[in-house]
Amino acid sequence: MQIAQLAKTLSERVEKAAKGERVTQIHLFGIEFAEEIGSAANQVVEASEIDNSYATEVRKGMRLAKYVRLR
Repeated sequence: MQIAQLAKTLSERVEKAAKGERVTQIHLFGIEFAEEIGSAANQVVEASEIDNSYATEVRKGMRLAKYVRLR
């Protein structure tokens, strides 16, 4: 998946997140797309037009990916 596609997916998930669930959705995005994101977390977040500080939250999800499975 390309950066633009990942950014669109991230943006949509954050936009649709319930109140208080925004960061959780960002972590889940990082978990689900860890392999596709690779070392491009900053670029994906920047292209998604959410606050750049959320790149840290994407990377947290990516680190969790090897320990969890999505239901």
